[in-house]
Amino acid sequence: MILKENVLEYQPKWMKKAMLTLCWILTFFVSRAEVRDINLLGCSYVEPLWYRAISDEEFVLRCALPDGHASHIYNTSLLKQHKVKWFWSQKDKEPLKAIKESSNPALQADALLFKPIKDSASGLYVCMIWEKIPCLKIVLEVQTKKAAKCSDYGTNILYLLAGNGNSITCPGTKCYSHIKKSDVKWYKDGYQIKHTKRRQSLKLKHNEIYLNPTYDKDAGMYVCDYILYDNATKWTMRTMVKVEVIAKNTIHPPNFLYPNGVVILEAELGKPFELECRVQFGFERDSPMRVTWKRNNKENINEKLNQETSIYQKGLQGHTLVHVAKLKAVTERDLRSNFTCFAENLVGNATAVIQLKRKQRVFLLHILCSAISTLFALLLCTAFIYQYRIEIVLAYRSYLVHNETLGDGKKFDAFVSYAKLDSSENESALISEERFALELLPDILENKYGYKLCILERDILPGGVYTDEVVTAIKQSRRVIIILSPAYVNGSSIFELQAAVNCALEDKKIKLVLIKFQPFQEPETLPAEVKKALRILPVVTWKSSISTAPDKKFWKYMHYHMPVKMTKMMENCSLKGFFQRLFSLVYR
Repeated sequence: MILKENVLEYQPKWMKKAMLTLCWILTFFVSRAEVRDINLLGCSYVEPLWYRAISDEEFVLRCALPDGHASHIYNTSLLKQHKVKWFWSQKDKEPLKAIKESSNPALQADALLFKPIKDSASGLYVCMIWEKIPCLKIVLEVQTKKAAKCSDYGTNILYLLAGNGNSITCPGTKCYSHIKKSDVKWYKDGYQIKHTKRRQSLKLKHNEIYLNPTYDKDAGMYVCDYILYDNATKWTMRTMVKVEVIAKNTIHPPNFLYPNGVVILEAELGKPFELECRVQFGFERDSPMRVTWKRNNKENINEKLNQETSIYQKGLQGHTLVHVAKLKAVTERDLRSNFTCFAENLVGNATAVIQLKRKQRVFLLHILCSAISTLFALLLCTAFIYQYRIEIVLAYRSYLVHNETLGDGKKFDAFVSYAKLDSSENESALISEERFALELLPDILENKYGYKLCILERDILPGGVYTDEVVTAIKQSRRVIIILSPAYVNGSSIFELQAAVNCALEDKKIKLVLIKFQPFQEPETLPAEVKKALRILPVVTWKSSISTAPDKKFWKYMHYHMPVKMTKMMENCSLKGFFQRLFSLVYR
């Protein structure tokens, strides 16, 4: 192409800006009305570019100065940076008309896309790009294949099999066989195609593109240019070919992802409802694929069943189609119907069925709420009973259970065993323990609850053999209270525990209650039956900091392990008195 030097190149910068500003002022008026003079400021000195196109084929015309190193045919980023104006005149000396947005030609960045181009598109085109191209004139000539002497134009749509070796030929290279031509320059999606080391599978040979193998990304719009020298004019011949990459047609019928077989769904009468089926289709180049919903396996053209289709994951592996039928309001007829989703391709067809049943939402909700409420109440009741089980038992025993001490022949309610004072030991270590056994324990159990304790030093007259006195006192008691401490398990008083264990084995009415008064470690020398007793017998832990008061948990546990005994006259023997007693024990 021959392009004379633009006189603007030799003007000072301030003059260039002034001329450009004036040019765009004129452009503003040109865009609103026809231009009576094509010699716009700056265009008078510009030699036009010459392009040829074949009628009824796709064509692209770009607003760009000729550049042998251009890497693209149109730039999609220009719209954000520059504003492109296009004007057109079919014949010389006719007024220019502004080209506005339309379907043909379509404005694409800095280019015009003809889909297709007609003979009437021949003429003079003028384009301007703000701060980039003041004015560019392009002469376009559209010819028929006959006028271009095309012996074999070729095809402008190619289908290439993915994974195979393929070639792309430039349509129209066999036109103008009587005129000298240059080599073909290829573009794809606006960018020039060149052989690179990054893509060894693409080669340019004999004006063709060779792909081995062919990939999905090779699909797109290809543009090929070559130069014609006709009557001393350098024409650019441009044609386009659309390439689609395809795969082998599937050998399988449609596959239902949902529903699979027969599916029963709940629907509420009078409410809208959507029937959805998802179908997977394999790849087919020309597929009569069809998906539709039928009622009772029949298509009733009089029934308005609104249906919509959406396609997802479309590619060489096929695609997934989602087909939805919408019911405005579910009726009794819908509940009695079978809705069949029918899918078909070239290989065959498949079906799936959805049935509707009445939704019992309110009834089920009541059942669910009742079940949850019952479970919650049971949990609360269980937690309450576990937390206050001792108080409940004590209240029950106080009013509803008979005295178990009547007629058992026992003299004492409990025998108290503790570590005796030894002159060889530190006396201060045993004072609190002795006081607990001789003062505090009798004060609560005897004075408050009315039990009779057996304390060896207090209730057994001296003069007999110690061991015999201990065994006799234990046999005359219903309980044996053992106050455990380091001094107890390591001293001579451990004999009393051993004797109590033996007596309990002989007399089932005797039961042992262990009080862990101080932490201790079991000596290895303890008899086996004593060790077993320490592991399985009930243990009540004494905490001197919080257990001293008579209304603490410690004393409730002691009362719980003591014999059931009517210790005083009841104020009220009715059931009302039982609950009053229970509440007093719980909140004491």
